[in-house]
Amino acid sequence: MKLEEILMSDDVVKSINDNLDYLLDIIPEIQHMINFEQRHPHHHLDVWNHTLLALSLSKKDYDVRLSLLLHDIGKPFSYQDEEVRHFRNHAKISELISKNILQRLGYNNSYITHICYLIEHHDIPIDSKQIEKDYDTCLTLYEIQRCDALAHNPDKLENRKKYLEDVQKKLIKK
Repeated sequence: MKLEEILMSDDVVKSINDNLDYLLDIIPEIQHMINFEQRHPHHHLDVWNHTLLALSLSKKDYDVRLSLLLHDIGKPFSYQDEEVRHFRNHAKISELISKNILQRLGYNNSYITHICYLIEHHDIPIDSKQIEKDYDTCLTLYEIQRCDALAHNPDKLENRKKYLEDVQKKLIKK
């Protein structure tokens, strides 16, 4: 089964779990996410289960699902243990790791650039200027941010939900 078939399955989490050995064979970097505790009050799941939850919330769109699969792949390589664990620059590290993965898997450079942009910006607020400049990319980025946000600790979602509502209003106005 190819990566696209796995990610485009109606039950993406079951498909991933049923094909985990294959996924680990083609993307061995995923292994570092499995059971990697986030130790942060805004997260209630380890990195891998957070990723699976985000994927389960996504619409059936390959760009969204591929980006979500890889969006936190850099967390095990970018953490700082302080009073709580932080992941400064994890989006950039995830983008760099993802670029290598996507090149290895044979994707073309323009597609790699697109997916890496989505990964690098999955935690950066979308503003009106971006929406004016590239509406379609912002729609995709919004979906990634929505799924990622809703996969965070349910007790800590108030601010994220407000942000998502605000961006959604801006996208609808356009």
